[in-house]
Amino acid sequence: MASSALIMLSFPLCVSLLLLRSAQAQLGFGQQETGQPGGSRCRIERLSALEPTMRVPSEAGFTEYVDQNHEQFRCAGVAVHRRTILPRGLLLPSYSNAPSLVYVVQGSIITCPRSFVLFDYGVTVRRRWSLHAGRGIAGTVIPGCPETYQSFQQQREGGDEHQRIHSFHEGDIIALPAGVAHWCYNNGEAPVVAITVSYTSSSANQLDRQHRFLLAGRERRAQQGAHTEEILEQQKGVSLLNGFELELLAEALGVDKEVVRKIQNPDDGRGEIVRVDRGLQLLQPLQRNEEQERQDGDDIRRRESNGLEEAFCTMDYKQNIGDTTLSDQYDPNAGRITVLNSRKFPVLRFMQMSAVRGSLRPNTVGAPYWNINTHGIAYALNGSCQMQVVGHGGRTVFDGELRQGQLLVIPQQFVVITKTRSEHYEWVSFKTNDNPMVSQIVGKASVFRGMPVEVLINSYRISRDEAKRLKFNRGNLMSMFPLESHGDVRET
Repeated sequence: MASSALIMLSFPLCVSLLLLRSAQAQLGFGQQETGQPGGSRCRIERLSALEPTMRVPSEAGFTEYVDQNHEQFRCAGVAVHRRTILPRGLLLPSYSNAPSLVYVVQGSIITCPRSFVLFDYGVTVRRRWSLHAGRGIAGTVIPGCPETYQSFQQQREGGDEHQRIHSFHEGDIIALPAGVAHWCYNNGEAPVVAITVSYTSSSANQLDRQHRFLLAGRERRAQQGAHTEEILEQQKGVSLLNGFELELLAEALGVDKEVVRKIQNPDDGRGEIVRVDRGLQLLQPLQRNEEQERQDGDDIRRRESNGLEEAFCTMDYKQNIGDTTLSDQYDPNAGRITVLNSRKFPVLRFMQMSAVRGSLRPNTVGAPYWNINTHGIAYALNGSCQMQVVGHGGRTVFDGELRQGQLLVIPQQFVVITKTRSEHYEWVSFKTNDNPMVSQIVGKASVFRGMPVEVLINSYRISRDEAKRLKFNRGNLMSMFPLESHGDVRET
């Protein structure tokens, strides 16, 4: 009898502990820390808009690195680079010790089908429908997963088998878990440009910083930028296979020494992005049309976790966040916001990362907000905005403009206001939590809306009418507020 009573008393306690643990995970508490706790590095006195400081050229493109030693990146525990791949350019296979999210950015105006990527080449993009972008395919090789793309001629010359490959286009997010080998190829008519953010403070990374491990080729020396030599020492690399003794590697690979000499070619100066003159011949299903891809995206958005983790082998590693029909918040007079978290993109659960894609129309202000359980890395895709960031003690740590191609780290709990003037502004934010949470100060479901009027009156020494205006003046608007009429509603 006594034991039954003890069990009955213990059960509610166990449930309470499980719920507490779940809440801690939701808010980002109690997560495994790396050897460099983020709190000791986030003594930010001043933020600044950053751009790449170093360019490393290759035969068929180049990679631009942002200074990984900058205090903003040490605070957020991230590293950032931007990569441009020319047509028929192949990014050689590699892997990283940190999970990474790759966003496929807009690009230059040329005559090829609208389907994919890019960043601006000094061309101001004014209309989305006037943009003609390149295309690309990417492959991730998941350990232990079967080669499901097969040719029946695989036993004869010309046959092959390999793991799934993905076509990608403008607005796609590509997830690259730590330690997973990957490659990329530009099969379009235009350069492909993508911005990559790696979460170096992830519990998956047990090394001191981000390291990229090449499985082929070697990086060239940098061309330009401040602190070039110091950064180059961190980023430059040669294929891992070059470090092995020739005979031992030949025995391990089961090939003759002449093949290994070609693999280890010390005179290969093409860099990490090489040109494939005749194009890659791959096993790949026929392309689906955009309507089918959009329906697939809708299915993913409606899908909720059933408590069982998806198998890595069948998991999606690409999801579009740029499709305007997938917006989570939309106001035709203000803009739109789309959140990509682990509920929509399950692989993010294993990476502890997420992304937000947004756009603001001219003369619009965003609601002041702070990130509850994550740092944010905002990258300006098009246009510009005025931004203010206020940190601990009410100190203004950033008061300036964020322009196309620049990025800004928004530390956890710092309050942000964004405002546009005469031009449209588009951005993507990378978050260091797979289920990011924000708290807004005004608007629907905000801090002020959730407080009693009496609390506002006594907190700010304002009248009752002023407190009610402060609480309700934004009506049912959520997070984007037009400052004046935009005239006719136009799709952007």
